[in-house]
Amino acid sequence: MTRSADDISLDLAALRAAYEEGNLRPTTVADAVLRRIAARGDDGVWISRVPESLVMERARKLEGLDAEARRRLELYGIPFAVKDCIDVAAMQTTAACPAFAYTAQRSATVVERLLEAGAILIGKTNLDQFQSGLVGTRTPYGVARNPFDARYVPGGSSSGSGVCVSAGLVAFALGTDVEGSGRVPAAFNNVIGLKPSRGLISTARCVPAARSLDCISIFSLTAEDALAVLRVAAAPDPLYAFSRTAELGEPGVRSRFRFAVPRPGELEFFGNAEWQTIYQEGVERLRAMGGERVEIEFAPFRAVSELLYGGPIVAERLAGIRAFVAEHADAMHPVTREIFEGAARHLGVDAFDALHRLQELRVRTLKTWEVADFLFVPTTGTTYTIVDVEADPIQSNANLGVYTNFVNLLDLCAVAVPAGFDSRGLPVGATLIAPCFDEMLLLGIGGEFHRRTGVPMGASGRPLPG
Repeated sequence: MTRSADDISLDLAALRAAYEEGNLRPTTVADAVLRRIAARGDDGVWISRVPESLVMERARKLEGLDAEARRRLELYGIPFAVKDCIDVAAMQTTAACPAFAYTAQRSATVVERLLEAGAILIGKTNLDQFQSGLVGTRTPYGVARNPFDARYVPGGSSSGSGVCVSAGLVAFALGTDVEGSGRVPAAFNNVIGLKPSRGLISTARCVPAARSLDCISIFSLTAEDALAVLRVAAAPDPLYAFSRTAELGEPGVRSRFRFAVPRPGELEFFGNAEWQTIYQEGVERLRAMGGERVEIEFAPFRAVSELLYGGPIVAERLAGIRAFVAEHADAMHPVTREIFEGAARHLGVDAFDALHRLQELRVRTLKTWEVADFLFVPTTGTTYTIVDVEADPIQSNANLGVYTNFVNLLDLCAVAVPAGFDSRGLPVGATLIAPCFDEMLLLGIGGEFHRRTGVPMGASGRPLPG
């Protein structure tokens, strides 16, 4: 059966069912994806693309496998993209800085695993340079076009990855997430953003942002899709010094659970009353699912967020690319350069002072997990236009990190989920956060929350699978 590009939904449930029934072939999907990309034109999503001939060759090779071999491939015929700080063999890695670019000799471990599972790589996506930002505007490759309103930022740093999933150009995409880069773009593009526990997915052969905090993130149309990718991507890696393992069980929605929320006086929406209302509607949605709402002190979490950029911890961002910054600072985006040059001013004793302060704050946050299964917060309190961000690039970025920056410093996992739309037609997100290795809890409850919200998948207009 021949199907047009517009007929194909890229959620994994739809693709798998169509492949199994013989109604769809990988070449049809690959062709549809390539035509969709062409139709969007210069949308700022891509830094580099796999040549179309190689995309189709890959699809034909998968098509040629026998039925048993196809069934063994967990991601058979699934198109995906990766953020351009993740190595792909024979392709350039730029980290959104042309002067930094190099051709990778081997793919990142996580990319190898996805390809071995039968996925089809489409290309490498735009980002805030060196993964330093939550806005998606700190790049010389143009701003990835927000599919809901091009005047608004797409979120960063994994801007292209969030947009390409929402716009139906791929089924899932890899981002990274140190401060919220896998969650803010999810919120601004109406998709799922999974930030797994540190070390669960290898970051070997990825440009480091902050090596001890680096995480590969997953953007997808549904929570179930994020889990399917996580099951393939998560594995110990001897090449990755921070590798950790955990048993990934089955997600499920508990009939009773407790969720923490910040005290009312500690919630910040930066004057955006409508987004505050949508967040409160999310709280009531969780209660209707069987959740018990528990108010907690959010101040220590926010103080941890401020440590990430407001002190010497930011110096770890310099550690991975120190030589390049020393020799090529003039080739960097001005805002990124300002961050890295500021990082160089801190002393070693300052770092220990910050680590001691972090531990004090961590102890205070542990009380949350004594009274609640997870923390429920806005993904961001508001959004900004590109013009807003250009006028005040540092403060606008900081505002977007209030509910995201603390997660990796406290060794937590998180899933960002769509929470609704405001009156401008812009998507609004919420995030579920829990101690490390609680991904199954978050994906189970987050997936049900997403279904009950009643929003379509990404910018497709299609409802979630039943």
